[in-house]
Amino acid sequence: MAYGLLAGKTGILTGALDEHSIAWKVAERCHAEGARFILTNAPVALRMGGIQQLAERTGAQLIPADATNLDDLGKLYDAAKEQFGQIDFILHSIGMSPNVRKGRAYTDLSYEFLQKTYDISAISFHKMMQLAYQRDLIKEWGSVVALSYIAAQRVFAKYSDMTEAKALLESFARTFGYHYGKAKHVRVNTISQSPTKTTAGSGVAGFDTMYDFAEKMSPLGNATAEDCANLVVFLFSDLSRRLTMQNFYSDGGFSSMGISEEVLEAIAPKA
Repeated sequence: MAYGLLAGKTGILTGALDEHSIAWKVAERCHAEGARFILTNAPVALRMGGIQQLAERTGAQLIPADATNLDDLGKLYDAAKEQFGQIDFILHSIGMSPNVRKGRAYTDLSYEFLQKTYDISAISFHKMMQLAYQRDLIKEWGSVVALSYIAAQRVFAKYSDMTEAKALLESFARTFGYHYGKAKHVRVNTISQSPTKTTAGSGVAGFDTMYDFAEKMSPLGNATAEDCANLVVFLFSDLSRRLTMQNFYSDGGFSSMGISEEVLEAIAPKA
């Protein structure tokens, strides 16, 4: 059911790759709620996924851009200004760890890879906000949202250096959120999503076990990509006008749990 929450609003959505991507679901929900937007991803990602179909279905312009590259971001923002003038929202849904991809143990990280993890997964968020701030791209009371994970606060052994990347991402949201709010009344928030069966998420070692554990721990079960998209729409909408610098848990209650009956039963010694 659509409510027209984003009628007349415009924005930029990063990170959609295929129908399993959270950003893909966000694009579908934003379109259903009346928004117009530009879809963007790294050039190599655009060759891998089916994002062209999503662009056609939602009437979105598709612009390749490497979010770590300020020149690419500048061209993306120029296109947004040309099409929409100022915009209302930006979604940062970007994350990748070369250490994870190469199977490097956390106690044997490549520091060159670590810098790339930070640049791609977190510093790109600061770059997107800083350039948007300097160009006055986002309207007053606009909204910026980035996708995070609870590993920013807790240890998940196989999440490796993405743990620090997500912690940095959330720190950027708080600090830049202060400056953006004071100067331009733009809100900045993050969403800590349940383990979700996306192409990126499934690349983490032990993902299926993490997913099953979270499902057993969460009283409402794991939040789906569609659930996350609904929360993003809320944060893009005027209903969240005074919410900023927050990390919202879209996780079925996992973040408040110690241990559930299901997990106790699963690990109890067999008689």
